[in-house]
Amino acid sequence: MNTGSDSHVEAAQPRQVLVWDAPVRVFHWLMVLSFAGAWLTADSERWRLIHVTLGYTMAALVAFRILWGLVGTRPARFSSFLRGPAAAARYLRAALRGRPEHHTGHNPAGALAIAGLLLLAAGVTASGWAHYSDLGGHWLEEAHEAAASLMLALVLVHLAGVAVGSWLHRENLVRAMLSGRKSGAPQEAARRAWRGVAAIMLVAVVGFWVVQWNSAPAGGADAALSGLAGGRHHDSDDED
Repeated sequence: MNTGSDSHVEAAQPRQVLVWDAPVRVFHWLMVLSFAGAWLTADSERWRLIHVTLGYTMAALVAFRILWGLVGTRPARFSSFLRGPAAAARYLRAALRGRPEHHTGHNPAGALAIAGLLLLAAGVTASGWAHYSDLGGHWLEEAHEAAASLMLALVLVHLAGVAVGSWLHRENLVRAMLSGRKSGAPQEAARRAWRGVAAIMLVAVVGFWVVQWNSAPAGGADAALSGLAGGRHHDSDDED
């Protein structure tokens, strides 16, 4: 009976551990929804209420993620995954050679993309608020659109990185952001899921959306709803 050898082999096997706590996952998917919705409604005056509401939502989400990056679970903290350009370049070189370093949380290149997305989201929402409040001229609108375009470009780079990383490491990173679990060492895992914090986030965001909808000027919510339901029909009529 070779129990020592069996124990060694069992210990060497990768384990599925909780990496992304519930608040990080809720933040991620709410940010996806908010940015996509804000981008799609950016050029329509009819959908302005939805665009502005989603912009405010993004600003609040960025503020939360910065706070959670300081006091949240170990994998969520910036100190655990931000490594700088040199580490990102080393990771990319290893990936190009087909021997990428495995990281339980964000890899160094992905971490820089996350930091860039947070900074751009802050810039997009700040410039959008300033333009909406008439605090600047046409240049502010152009700055807002440029920041949004840069953010979209970085989102596409991030998506490409997720696809390549999933292939290189033989793990589904999208599923990991849904379940919160990845292969890793127990000492690198999040100790708690913090589902209560995630629930509060969801309630706060949905509550804010309801308040925005109900407090809109007369006809504002109806106009937004009719725009979502019949925007394509009206556009085709205009073309005729």
